[in-house]
Amino acid sequence: MRIAIDAMGGDHAPDEIVAGVLEAVPQLDKDDEVVLVGPQELVESKLVELKYKKGRVSVVDAPDVVAMDDAPIESLRKKPKSSIAVMAKLAKRGQADAVISAGNTGACVAAFQMRMRNLPGVNRPGIAVVFPMSAGPVTICDVGANVACKPINLYQYGLMSTVYSQHILGIANPRVGLMSIGQEDAKGNEVVKRTRELLRSDDRLNFVGNIEGRDIFRGVCDVVVCEGFVGNVILKLTEGAVDGLFRAIKQELMQEKARLALKFKPIIMRVYQKHDYNEYGGAPLLGINGTALICHGSSKSRTIRNAIFASKKYYTQRINEKITDCLSEAHVRTSDA
Repeated sequence: MRIAIDAMGGDHAPDEIVAGVLEAVPQLDKDDEVVLVGPQELVESKLVELKYKKGRVSVVDAPDVVAMDDAPIESLRKKPKSSIAVMAKLAKRGQADAVISAGNTGACVAAFQMRMRNLPGVNRPGIAVVFPMSAGPVTICDVGANVACKPINLYQYGLMSTVYSQHILGIANPRVGLMSIGQEDAKGNEVVKRTRELLRSDDRLNFVGNIEGRDIFRGVCDVVVCEGFVGNVILKLTEGAVDGLFRAIKQELMQEKARLALKFKPIIMRVYQKHDYNEYGGAPLLGINGTALICHGSSKSRTIRNAIFASKKYYTQRINEKITDCLSEAHVRTSDA
């Protein structure tokens, strides 16, 4: 398997990206190869700094960089030799089996969709993020790829996320919830109401109905379906809340006696690690004709390492084939929604 990594994506590129690659390589299969895409001289200098000996890591030159605040479509047009654009071209040509980036999310979605295209039957791809919860992992789709969804898009997110949850997370019969402003059927806008009927009409889905934001943390469902705008707000709000909570706990412990703080530190660390999104690496772009993972902009080496393992599992489990089979059997025609 050949995995292409955007060496210039994220707040800590290229240092943390390159470090994450080198952490992963020793644990990959012997015939696996990692391709770092970015300014060749810079990336190679980082490999030298980290004392990498030539082997299964190569570099493909991409002199331009898409900044995190660049307009997605415009940046791809003005920077055709950016690491994101070049990486997408490698996938299109069959020179990469998976692509991973912690860079500009909009640019990644646009480039992957433009070059790799959608799977047969998929209207719009969606980014699926796994929330680690005490009751088990919860997959939320979409969190930013499609901010203005039609009912058919949300319905397909439910199907694709169910396949992902089953075969990657090992949940036999994932419960699917539709994000709304209330659990009652009458709640929600017209898109939510029409989506609910589509999800409910498919007996292959374990649809539990409308859910509210707080239900994500209560173990009510295993898959959450929502528009990208809503999903992104949920994602960022949750990250901030969790970070703030652990900071507050740490501050309180620091004010107690050192002995008490030392006693509780291992417990707090175990809880933090259990709810750490870095353990899942990146979020797959479900519905794209290939394996594409988008990582958090603040990704560190551990995140990139885990994203590499996640892309390999996604590819070897043939998730795209399973999604295509599922959609081909869907009870709803695109024209109907």
